[in-house]
Amino acid sequence: MKKSIQELSNNMNVMVINGQLAEAAEKYYAPGIRTIEFDGRVTEGREAAMKKLTDFVDSIQTVKKITLLRSASDDNASFSEYILDLDMRDGSNIYLHEIVRSVWENGLVVEERYFKG
Repeated sequence: MKKSIQELSNNMNVMVINGQLAEAAEKYYAPGIRTIEFDGRVTEGREAAMKKLTDFVDSIQTVKKITLLRSASDDNASFSEYILDLDMRDGSNIYLHEIVRSVWENGLVVEERYFKG
């Protein structure tokens, strides 16, 4: 049975809040994924997106908190709102209120755009 976009998003959200950011991307990113950062920077393709994400994950010293505030889906898109509180290896702290819009095709994310909340 085909899973709904909301079911897929819920499964990915569980992985994210458990700190499995790279694993969630590995499971759900399509080969042609396109990611768009807050500042408009675009990353094309799974290999480049995974490199960017694993570099970020590797720069985290401690995950203090990843909280899913809410999620929703409509048509082929899902929206997830998170609070992330991360201590980084360089001694800095990232406290981020983030909204992620994911566009899905055939059970995989083909585009992910990040917004500051």
